[in-house]
Amino acid sequence: MTINKILVANRGEIAIRVFRACTELKIHTVAIYSREDSGSYHRYKADEAYLVGAGKKPIDAYLDIEDILRIAKESGADAIHPGYGFLSENLHFSERCEEEGIIFIGPKSKHLDMFGDKVKAREQAILANIPVIPGTDGPVQSLTEVEQFGASHGYPIMIKAALGGGGRGMRVVHNAEEVQAAYERAKSEAKAAFGSDEVYVEKFVDKPKHIEVQILGDTQGNLVHLYERDCSIQRRHQKVVEIAPSNALSDDLRHRICDAAVKLMKNVNYVNAGTVEFLVSGDEFYFIEVNPRVQVEHTITEMVTGIDIVHAQIKIAAGHTLHDEVIQIPQQENIKLDGFAIQSRITTEDPANDFMPDTGRLTVYRSSGGFGVRLDAGNGFQGAVISPHYDSLLVKLCTWGNTFEEAAKKWIEIYKNSVFVV
Repeated sequence: MTINKILVANRGEIAIRVFRACTELKIHTVAIYSREDSGSYHRYKADEAYLVGAGKKPIDAYLDIEDILRIAKESGADAIHPGYGFLSENLHFSERCEEEGIIFIGPKSKHLDMFGDKVKAREQAILANIPVIPGTDGPVQSLTEVEQFGASHGYPIMIKAALGGGGRGMRVVHNAEEVQAAYERAKSEAKAAFGSDEVYVEKFVDKPKHIEVQILGDTQGNLVHLYERDCSIQRRHQKVVEIAPSNALSDDLRHRICDAAVKLMKNVNYVNAGTVEFLVSGDEFYFIEVNPRVQVEHTITEMVTGIDIVHAQIKIAAGHTLHDEVIQIPQQENIKLDGFAIQSRITTEDPANDFMPDTGRLTVYRSSGGFGVRLDAGNGFQGAVISPHYDSLLVKLCTWGNTFEEAAKKWIEIYKNSVFVV
């Protein structure tokens, strides 16, 4: 099939990233924007742009499935790319796209259902004989179950939302006295963030490495990994800096983890881009979840493999196979790593105020560049208004070097020579 026009059901940096890929593929683009985003950069990077969710709250506008579909049909878009966040893992959105005959550029609905629930994802890992962290078989029904798990497996334990991710609905419990407060807080956060207060419990692995493996699969059963990213540098369970490949894994452990990721995703006939996430402690690793979408940090995998993941997403959705003359992904044994890349996010967070997002007009914007430097723009430009309604990302910074030390040196120099004033 041919995709002629793509609507991106998102905003900011990821919308701009997809628009760039579409332009390179000679595909027309459609942006949506909320009233509060009328001056946002992404609106002007598409061929067409339409107000979405008129009269709704800033976040709700981008969650208005029926209005997004209305715009897609009226603009003649034959495909929708959801980006990350917002509706990217929304099963109902995927199903509504199918009902309206619009291509959803992402995994199949069954995979969104399977991996949108961490308990179901855990079950798939167990079926694939992949190590999982000791935990409850499903959502717990009471505080007593949490207390019994802690008594049986020992503390610390982790209470986690069954749905969603991004560090929300997660609480580490160090002893029995903390259980009740942590349980109630996790359920409350899960309900607010994901619409469900279901939580499950697992043994807490202290100071692990957080490793995720990038996957691409097509409708004909071909599936490859693009190696791993190290996402261990986090704040409040949310990723801050990512490295590809990890400089903390032996070659043997790297291959074991990547092979496990491929085995899991082949078992379920996964289609499109996704990541399989693991916790690594010593020489052991444990499955934690699958993210059935493109990730914020996909950029550094592109830098070390030379494979454009968003291009591949679009072409897979159009029915092409990984190794045909259109996508041209090499066979697994021919996918090689080239150097190291590091990604971080430049935002307007205020370190003097517990890293709360700062707002205002960007009066000065000066960023460095050069060989081995990639900047993915969000709302980073002089005169941009940083609103309190959305994340305050200005630009994603990625640096590449033949060695990790080279990439890190460039990364530090970019920060020294860039100026952003709000």
